[in-house]
Amino acid sequence: MQIPLLDLKAQYALIKDEIDAAVHRVLESCHFILGPEGRALEEEMASFCETQYAIGVANGTDALTLALLALNIRPGDEVITTPYTFFATAETVAQLGAVPVFVDIDPVTLNLDLNHIKIKITARTKAIIPVHIFGQMLDVERLTEVADRYEISILEDAAQAVGARYRGRRAGSLGHAGTLSFFPTKNLGAYGDAGMVVTNDARIAEVVRRLRFHGCDKKYYHDDIGYNSRLDEIQAAILRVKLRYLEQWNEARRVKAARYDLLLADAAGRGDIVLPGRDPEAESVYHLYVVRSRRREEIMKALAGAGIGSAVYYPVPLHLQKAFEYLGMKPGSLPVAEGASEEAFALPCYPELTDEQQERVVEIVEKALYGVI
Repeated sequence: MQIPLLDLKAQYALIKDEIDAAVHRVLESCHFILGPEGRALEEEMASFCETQYAIGVANGTDALTLALLALNIRPGDEVITTPYTFFATAETVAQLGAVPVFVDIDPVTLNLDLNHIKIKITARTKAIIPVHIFGQMLDVERLTEVADRYEISILEDAAQAVGARYRGRRAGSLGHAGTLSFFPTKNLGAYGDAGMVVTNDARIAEVVRRLRFHGCDKKYYHDDIGYNSRLDEIQAAILRVKLRYLEQWNEARRVKAARYDLLLADAAGRGDIVLPGRDPEAESVYHLYVVRSRRREEIMKALAGAGIGSAVYYPVPLHLQKAFEYLGMKPGSLPVAEGASEEAFALPCYPELTDEQQERVVEIVEKALYGVI
């Protein structure tokens, strides 16, 4: 039985007619950039995220860059963030000449450890980027108390958490701005690159909208040095179809995650597997179902041998990446993030995954841990 880490073919098969019709609609219109599909998606995403504004951009990395610029991040500024995330979160900070300041993560949720934030704040700190890792939100309300005291902006990296909630509030709606990625593997994935900035701040929305189109509000009149970062009409049309299913898909992921918890309970009870940690105030969307084990390599080898997909998230924390050597951080400086990088890996978890497939995944995990069962 072949079980991929994510089955995009199965998802497409379920909505093929709607997707094909949406793409054909754009092709017939011959309006491919900054047209009615993109405008409609922005309205629908703003409503979904419970923000006043949503601005489509070319990808999630550009969303971070443009949002940071709209927050007035400049060379020499410091931006606090997590070392346990995809590279783009800190890469965009460095590209603007600012300095990423890494803070260790919570051992349960793997989100930023809010208890370590204050000691990292200096006069140069201008922003904090919390990442809602694997689909579970961080307590942005608590973070806001600290940020307001020091007049620091909060940019939510919600690339993995579209639709997630914390105390009822949507990811991306609690900070000064939030960023979304519609990379194909995300819960709401395009069929190519796409991203979005969401915010309740009219000025931030205006700046992002201007910067994504070469710094102009009116064609050929450029107020800023901008970028070419526009979400195209075909991707917008596809995302509009998939958005209608997102709540249903996210709930299905929660059901699959809860079932894994039950199936893996014995292994967790023996201490051989650490299940995904949870904040009881958060409603995760399980972009990934990530477990931890000191025996990760042998488990993943057994899964691969059985035709089952798995993947490591993330093998090297950002503070130990060669690209950030100039920051001078050494192994052991952020031990929780380093430990997670050595033990964490994702199991298949997506709406189309069947009960039989989940049972097979767990069977192979237990076989790797305990021998023939």
